[in-house]
Amino acid sequence: MAAWVNEGFHGLPAAPLLRRAWAYMLLTRLNRPIGIGLLLWPTLWALWIAARALPGGPQIPALKLLLVFIAGTVVMRSAGCVINDFADRDIDPHVKRTSGRPLATRQISPYDALALFGVLVLIALWLVSRLDARTVWFSFIGAALTVSYPFTKRFFPLPQFYLGAAFGWAVPMAFVATLGEVPRTGWLLFIVTLLWAGVYDTQYAMVDRDDDLKLGVQSTAIAFGDMDTMLIGVMQVMVLGGLLLVGRASELGWPFHASLFAAAALFLWQQWLIRNRERDGCFKAFLNNNWVGVIVLIGIVTA
Repeated sequence: MAAWVNEGFHGLPAAPLLRRAWAYMLLTRLNRPIGIGLLLWPTLWALWIAARALPGGPQIPALKLLLVFIAGTVVMRSAGCVINDFADRDIDPHVKRTSGRPLATRQISPYDALALFGVLVLIALWLVSRLDARTVWFSFIGAALTVSYPFTKRFFPLPQFYLGAAFGWAVPMAFVATLGEVPRTGWLLFIVTLLWAGVYDTQYAMVDRDDDLKLGVQSTAIAFGDMDTMLIGVMQVMVLGGLLLVGRASELGWPFHASLFAAAALFLWQQWLIRNRERDGCFKAFLNNNWVGVIVLIGIVTA
C-alpha cells in the first residue's frame, strides 16, 4: 500500500508533503484500525455495563461519554504506536514485520516522533478534561502505562500482560466516569480485558518470535515456549469464564450468553490457525480477535 501511494504521489507538486503525511499515518497506524478496535471494544463493554448499573437511569451510555471515550481511544492508541516505534527504532529495522516503519527507515526523525507524541497526549488530556476530576486522575495511570509499556520488553518476560493493563485501563475509567467508582464487576472486566490482550498479543508475538530471540526482546511467545498454544487456550477459557461472571453480576440475558458461545467458537478457530505456529496463521488468529470483541459487544447491547 505504501509503495502504491508513493508511486501515485510521484511527480505531483505536493508529493513530498503527501509522502510525509503518509509516513505519519503509518507511524500512528491509522491505516491499520485493528488496534483501535481491540482497545475500543472492552471500553464499550464497560460503558454499557456501567450504564445498566445506574439506578433508574438509561440502559445506554451518555452520548458525551461515548464521544469522549471513542475519540480518546483513537488518540491514545495512536500515541501508543508512536512511543512504541520511538522505543524500538533501533530494533525494528532487524525485524521482518517492522523493518518498513517510518522511524526504522528514518523517514521521520525521533525528535519529530516525540513532538507528535506530545501533541497526541495533550489532545487526549483535553478530551478527558471534559469529564469529572476523578476520571482525569485515573487517566494519568493509563497514560503512564502507555508510555512505559514499550520499554518493558527489554527486561520483563511477560510484556503482553503489561500491555493488557495499558489497553484495559479504559475499563475502570469508564466505570468511574459513569458511576463515580469502580465496582467489583468493573475490576473483573479489567482482568478479563488484560487476559484477552494476553491472548491476542501472544498470537501477535508468535509472528516475530524468531526475530525477537535473535535481538533479545522479551515476549510471552518466548516465555511460554512450546506450551504457547496450550497457555493461550487456558487464557481463552479464563476470558470466557470471566465474562460469564460479569454477565451474571450484571444480570445480562440470553443474547449475552449466546455471544459467549460465538466467542468460544472463534477462540477454537484461532487455536486451529496457530496449531502449526506459522506466521500467517498466527497473524490471522490475532486479527480474528476483532470479531470476538464485536460479538461480545452485540451480546451486551442486546441483552
